[in-house]
Amino acid sequence: MAAPDKVFSLEGKVLKLDTAEDLEAHIGPLRAMDDVEEVRILGNTLGVGACKRLGEVLATKKSLKVANLADIFTGRLLNEIPEALSSLLTSILNLPNLHTINLNDNAFGLNTQAPLVAFLSSHVPLQHLYLNNNGLGPHAGILIADALSELHAKKEAARKSGQEVPYLETVICGRNRLENGSMLAWAKAFSLHNNIKEIKMVQNGIRQEGIEQLLTEGLNHTTGLKVLDLQDNTFTIKGARALAKVISLWGDIQELGIGDSLLGPKGSVLLADALSKGQNKKLETLRLQYNDITSAGVKGFASAAKDGLPALRRIELNGNKFTEDDESILILQELLEERKEERGGDVIDEDTWGVDSLSDLEELDSDEEEEEEEEEVPPEERAEKLVKEAEEAQEEPTVQLKDDEVDALAKKLEKTEI
Repeated sequence: MAAPDKVFSLEGKVLKLDTAEDLEAHIGPLRAMDDVEEVRILGNTLGVGACKRLGEVLATKKSLKVANLADIFTGRLLNEIPEALSSLLTSILNLPNLHTINLNDNAFGLNTQAPLVAFLSSHVPLQHLYLNNNGLGPHAGILIADALSELHAKKEAARKSGQEVPYLETVICGRNRLENGSMLAWAKAFSLHNNIKEIKMVQNGIRQEGIEQLLTEGLNHTTGLKVLDLQDNTFTIKGARALAKVISLWGDIQELGIGDSLLGPKGSVLLADALSKGQNKKLETLRLQYNDITSAGVKGFASAAKDGLPALRRIELNGNKFTEDDESILILQELLEERKEERGGDVIDEDTWGVDSLSDLEELDSDEEEEEEEEEVPPEERAEKLVKEAEEAQEEPTVQLKDDEVDALAKKLEKTEI
């Protein structure tokens, strides 16, 4: 985080800035800051004119490291956003120290992908990307992932030329309806950016085949991963089996989120068995709420916590199918309480320790149907199915930038040297 005197902020002022003149009334201090390292524009709404002027000013700030442009297009027309975003991203493309870009909560969808793709495929200093709740859909998801794959090639070329180039370390891309159709592209991107540390792709409508592809053809290469959050997608036994297969590769993993993902009774046992092998000794937080986990699964996680997860301090299990006085829950509570007393220090955040509140447990129906075992699908057949879904995703209609705007952006990129 930048020092306060190196941060320019309009955060949360709820300004409606349509024109360059509207913006000028607020950016005098930014113009005067030669060594600004972070700008926070989030929580305002900017039109095309305001974005062009902001871009002109930011283009001169060579020390800029962080650009927070979240939630800056509320109330804007669909045809305004591509030009406005293009003005901003084209202007900051050449900034040599800009390693973090936050574009959360902007309604991009497929219509606004062109300037975003152009920036992400070319901004070699990029280290941390925040693209959460942008309404991308699977087609735009493919284009974004492909742009990141292209970025990897440019990063490698820059390194070969002797430049010091950071690795891509963070990708936050949740609530974007990425679905199965974009998982081939995302698996490829992550297999290339294999030094990544944090990935969050929650609530994306990814089904078990896509989860399997992502884990076994992409995230299996990210051996330095520290945080993985795939909550609110669909695992089932197929995804659970894939996760159990690759989790031992993540020796540095500290936080794993698989809540609300239909792990199921058998899938949870598979995951617990994998964690019990002692290959994830740095894992501190395990999020497993609302997964149809039964007493057998809880027993497995209690055993894993005791014997294979020495750093575990927090496990979330609410919304599953066991009783609050389950013997294994009592073992977990006692174990994590002991660790809190030993390692918690003087100031303790209770929400980061122990077992979560079990206020919403489900009863296990005695005549509940046997969990169905899913057939193993050969990798070739799985890939073929995902390719078909990707092709269907790419048939989505899109509104592109005007030809002259695309040409201008292309010319700008041709001249770019990082």
